[in-house]
Amino acid sequence: MSRYPERIVCLTEETTETLYLLGQGHRIVGVSGYTVRPPEAREKPRVSAFISARFDKIEALRPDLVLAFSDLQADLAAELVRRGIAVVTFNQRSIDEIMQMVRMLGGIVGCQDDAARLTDRLRVGLDQIQQSASRFPRRVRAFFEEWDDPLISGIRWVEELVEIAGAAPIFPELDASRLARDRIVDAAEVARRDPEVVFASWCGKRVRMQTIRSRRGWDAVTAVRCNRIFEVKSTYILQPGPASLTEGVRQLHECLCRIHGMPMPTLG
Repeated sequence: MSRYPERIVCLTEETTETLYLLGQGHRIVGVSGYTVRPPEAREKPRVSAFISARFDKIEALRPDLVLAFSDLQADLAAELVRRGIAVVTFNQRSIDEIMQMVRMLGGIVGCQDDAARLTDRLRVGLDQIQQSASRFPRRVRAFFEEWDDPLISGIRWVEELVEIAGAAPIFPELDASRLARDRIVDAAEVARRDPEVVFASWCGKRVRMQTIRSRRGWDAVTAVRCNRIFEVKSTYILQPGPASLTEGVRQLHECLCRIHGMPMPTLG
């Protein structure tokens, strides 16, 4: 018997991407249907959506470990445990917790040193973005909307990335709220706080710009008047793993560079 899991099913994308970055993609035998990163992972059998799964298909893959995420997959995890399958459920909601997840996952598959090097690279990349953002003459007010109805502001790691990218979130008091229901905001209050830029990522569905522009009272919002509404696809920013700490924050920063009329720097 191997010292570490050899047949892993990942029910969300961030653990899949992390394992590939650690050079351990060969251990993955099943993935979420929402997986797009890295592209080669799409060749793996798809066994789940986000809150539903094909338990028979998972069992047929004979996994020695299933990786899940958050309270939203708690029922899936419980059913798999009842079926005698080992499950590890991560619950990272901040940049620091994402880094911890990477290190923990590295330990689970016996790649602690590789995981430490990966987190070091991710930190360096974030530092580069932050250093570039320090060139901005000021921080524009930013609203990140994670869902449109009800209107939900960004989860903690997203709000932290908005700050690193060089903007000031307009709901800083909500960034520690781990559950989406605790980050529901009133559209009128968003308008009152007058964001100068709106970032939108509707968790798996396409953002409708006209829906944002046509909200009552939003015609006076600076972001709407100045046409500063930007979509960031959820696979890049709402995935609590390497994608959000690289491509996601880069896209946020690129939008802010455009607003300030400054070139996007070359990042290592």
